[in-house]
Amino acid sequence: MIPDLTLIKAGTGVLTKSSDGTLDKAALVHLVSAIAGLVNAGHRCLFVSSGAVGSGVSAFGLAEYPQDTATRQACAAVGQARLMQTYSSLFSNFEITIAQVLLTAGDLGTPERAGYVSDTLERLLSEPGILPIINENDSVAVEELKFGDNDMLSVRVAKLAGAKRVILLTSVDGLLDPDTNLLIPEVTDIDNVFRHVREDKGRFSMGGMASKLAAVKFAVDAGIETHIAHGRHPERLAEIVAGQGISTRFHAAIPKPN
Repeated sequence: MIPDLTLIKAGTGVLTKSSDGTLDKAALVHLVSAIAGLVNAGHRCLFVSSGAVGSGVSAFGLAEYPQDTATRQACAAVGQARLMQTYSSLFSNFEITIAQVLLTAGDLGTPERAGYVSDTLERLLSEPGILPIINENDSVAVEELKFGDNDMLSVRVAKLAGAKRVILLTSVDGLLDPDTNLLIPEVTDIDNVFRHVREDKGRFSMGGMASKLAAVKFAVDAGIETHIAHGRHPERLAEIVAGQGISTRFHAAIPKPN
């Protein structure tokens, strides 16, 4: 186990332009700089990156996220290559080597297969200059092999890797009170906040707040502190890792005595 491990997840809406679904290079530069700052400061990080399908959409001349499986998987095949090429180039400016880890739910479906994934991640994390970048293998994953979305993928990987915290980057500052539209900074009981759910999915985004809260519940029940934070302000990451910053912080559940 790697002590004080942080898993950061960036959704499609953070990484691509809402107008056409192409990669938002300015947003990527900002995000990469913030994550590189954590890594170079000695923090061990896992990075779950959406955006493969969204970044491949333009190659097929599509105006929105594809609905049929074959086109979606084809977009992912093109987009994943684009995405990793971009990350490799950007992170190399900070002397960080990226490692691509593509998963389906089947890879965590048995203790033996999950153990292989865990061993690989632990070996990668033992090298200070390597950042594992994880995504669902959308080019081949069919319904029965899918995690559902990258929020659930993130928290399942976080539990497997023994992460201390998960930071889900999205298009809002965190969980907002629907009556006041103000940020809810702390949540100690995840079951009490489902009434705050809003369906705010964008054209190129798979998950809304409902799916995020389901993933958050999985994480906090596993003893992992979880944050929902604004992905267009990645400069806040360092403060969040330090226990401050702007986000909604979901406290890890206290283990019940046997």
